[in-house]
Amino acid sequence: MGSHPLPVPTTAAGREGLAAILQRPGEAVFAFDFDGTLADIVPDPDQARAHPGAVPALSRLAPRLCSVAVITGRPAALAVEYGGFAEAAGLDRLLVLGHYGAERWDAADGEVATPPPHPGVAAVRAELPDVLAAVGDVQGATVEEKGRAVAVHTRRAADPQGAFEALSGPLRLLAERHGLIVEPGRLVLELRPPGMDKGVALTDYVRRTGAGAVLYAGDDLGDLAAFGAVEQLRSRGVPGVLVCSGSSEVTELAERADLVVAGPTGVVDLLTALAEALKD
Repeated sequence: MGSHPLPVPTTAAGREGLAAILQRPGEAVFAFDFDGTLADIVPDPDQARAHPGAVPALSRLAPRLCSVAVITGRPAALAVEYGGFAEAAGLDRLLVLGHYGAERWDAADGEVATPPPHPGVAAVRAELPDVLAAVGDVQGATVEEKGRAVAVHTRRAADPQGAFEALSGPLRLLAERHGLIVEPGRLVLELRPPGMDKGVALTDYVRRTGAGAVLYAGDDLGDLAAFGAVEQLRSRGVPGVLVCSGSSEVTELAERADLVVAGPTGVVDLLTALAEALKD
């Protein structure tokens, strides 16, 4: 037996999904959120980096699978850089779907495919300082430029949850004026174009690969759409496993998961256990 015991899903659907992956790994696709799943949440999002065990674990596991993807709200190129995914051994079939799938980085050629930007993002970016100033009492809130989106983080504010709640309404109004939506997360509000989410991206990814089974791991509210996509796939006969990279901040995700693991370290342990279970 390997040094990392394979956890047993708490649901029948999860156990069925895991059994399908173990029986036919070459038909399975695995998809992951980045921040909070493959990388620890940090106060400054520019300092986020993949857990040191993430790439080695994926490199061991990926060659046994149909394909592996990272689905993130970050720009694809930034996720590749922060993840250390480029030219990593065993990850020659990795896809990074940035901006919730609007961008696509393929390890096969190292190129990013990207559509033109939504004009509303530039308008929001220009008005955001005045909106933040008008709200007041959100000292320490920071703005993250994401190219095709803009995110406001409150983790470093004097009152993180209070600042999050105070900004939610004004930022939604700002987004609506310019044809954008607000994606809430763990003390972050992201203003981005509509029409794409992790569920849409995951469903399209599974369709393109023709996968016979799927595992998705995430940690935040934005991952609920991907959880819903896996549940829809299961209803159509594609077994799947839902993994929550455990967080007391997002209990709804944990309640819907088949497996709850202890953050990125737990995700790495799960991938290592799967690699050991699938080794020849």
